[in-house]
Amino acid sequence: MKAQSEKLELLEKIANGITWWIGSIPSLIAHTLFFIISFLLPILKLVEFDKMLLILTTVVSLEAIYLAIFIQMSVNKSHEKIEDIQEDIEEISEDIEDIQEDIEEISEDIEEINEDIEDIQEDIEEINEEEEDEDHSERAKNVMIKSNISSNKNEIKVLKDKIQELQNMIDELKKE
Repeated sequence: MKAQSEKLELLEKIANGITWWIGSIPSLIAHTLFFIISFLLPILKLVEFDKMLLILTTVVSLEAIYLAIFIQMSVNKSHEKIEDIQEDIEEISEDIEDIQEDIEEISEDIEEINEDIEDIQEDIEEINEEEEDEDHSERAKNVMIKSNISSNKNEIKVLKDKIQELQNMIDELKKE
């Protein structure tokens, strides 16, 4: 099986080489020279004209048959490559569709995340407003406490003064 596969590959390489050579400038030159020489042979009386035409026609017909086979082999191989490329394109198209679906899902997820972020920002703003309100309340309490402390200090001072006065009076009374 392997030997047969290797033989087929060798024949395909030969066919590809011949097909390539036939479509080249050197082939054009070689064929032109062959035809010129073919027509010169009867003129130079080396071969009869009828025999030259018979041989030339036979050679050209055989060449045309083999060229048609080689060209068909190349066409078949090209067709196989085109089918492979079409399969690859179909796979790529499917992959692109999958990627587009993934992108749509990601876009939806991003929208949801943005909505969540907006909700979180609103919550943060509310918390900040509440903290500001609490800060104002706290400050008001502190101011009230400070003012109470100040008034208490004054009252304590007045009381201390009264106590001192009373103490002085007691001391005087004791002396009497």
